[in-house]
Amino acid sequence: MPSHFTKQAIINEPEIISAIKQWAYPLKSKADLQPLFERIGDANIVMLGEASHGTHEYYTWRAHITQKLVEEKGFNFIAVEGDWPDCYRLNRFVKGYDIENKSAFKVLHAFDRWPTWMWANWEIVALADWLQKHNTGLPANSKVGFYGLDVYSLWESMESIMQYLKKTDPAALIVAEKAFHCFEPYGQEGISYAEASQFVPVLCQREVVELLKVIQKKMPTYNTDHENVLSAEQNALVTVNAEKYYRAMVEGGPHSWNVRDRHMAETLDRLLKFHGENAKVIVWEHNTHIGDARATDMAGEGMYNIGELARTQHHDDKVVLVGFGSYKGTVMAGRKWGAPMQLMQLPEARKASWEYLLHTAGPENKLLIMDDFAGNDALMETHVGHRAVGVVYNPEYEQYGNYVPSILPLRYDAFIYLDETKGLHPLHIQPHGQQIPETYPFGV
Repeated sequence: MPSHFTKQAIINEPEIISAIKQWAYPLKSKADLQPLFERIGDANIVMLGEASHGTHEYYTWRAHITQKLVEEKGFNFIAVEGDWPDCYRLNRFVKGYDIENKSAFKVLHAFDRWPTWMWANWEIVALADWLQKHNTGLPANSKVGFYGLDVYSLWESMESIMQYLKKTDPAALIVAEKAFHCFEPYGQEGISYAEASQFVPVLCQREVVELLKVIQKKMPTYNTDHENVLSAEQNALVTVNAEKYYRAMVEGGPHSWNVRDRHMAETLDRLLKFHGENAKVIVWEHNTHIGDARATDMAGEGMYNIGELARTQHHDDKVVLVGFGSYKGTVMAGRKWGAPMQLMQLPEARKASWEYLLHTAGPENKLLIMDDFAGNDALMETHVGHRAVGVVYNPEYEQYGNYVPSILPLRYDAFIYLDETKGLHPLHIQPHGQQIPETYPFGV
């Protein structure tokens, strides 16, 4: 996630607060989301954000919206900010194709890449159980899928490729093993490979590109489950783009961020094509990915994101971007990369931030439909700080960072503001006598 230490803009607080009071919809229950579903209309790409990767309410509200879109608007699949191999296993489970794993808990508990809590949590168990139940009895082409868009899983993707090729193509397996062996000296962490690439710029680039070429050439001959063929190609694409991403890490600047979001956007387009001409997708990612980067200071740094790419590559009326935010509470995060997850305090939002203004307009949950604010110069022309909490978080530094200068009505099509939120419920934390959260199955 990008760092933001930009000074707070001078804003017209009274005018912004007045506009929020005039146009915001009270959000007291699920039924109050009707204006959002009307705004979604016939869109076929709905992106649901989050201001942190560790907040219970972001998951449960998104789960409810997802359920409604699947049941009432015929959405075909969910795509998330997660690794392809892990999410593909969950996809097979919710579609009833996994005969070994009998529970969503078991499948999700195997999500062991840090930050584990992002997807290995009780909130996602509830969603997965609902998806499996929804899919039961449906024909294969009507089952709702669950896929990962991210680029981090270089080693896991190569292992998945080799497992697939052992069964289908021993000759191509030799190429996959050559690529895998190229990465072995650098261990399982991308940073080791990234550091080595400073001295030998190409390293394993040739091997992963050759692997992708071989798989793409032989795909028509793979007479197996058509979705497994898609997965094999996707894992090969992940290896190519992950290798590129880790090399870009050491260069600094926006390049590695753009490699990652371009990969996610291209994966999304491949999934839409795979699901057919009228496919509809629900995307779950952080606000920094789904909120249009052109409405933030990211654009000035040369960065773009999947939300911007979706808007520019698809018709605006086919894409709806929904942001989320809160004023205070608790959040699940780690103090540094790889650190133990812990429940942290989420302090009251910084003064003159969007979260502060939304709270000042009234300490109740709110739904904003951005079309209502068109023409209001105070909202449409001023960059105001908008909180963004990553998997690495230190509350004591809250006032010095964690805020992305944003024109909120241009960044999103709708925004869900939750005044006070709490941390989600990870599967991998095992306190004495751990109980399933009382919110299971999911609810708001």
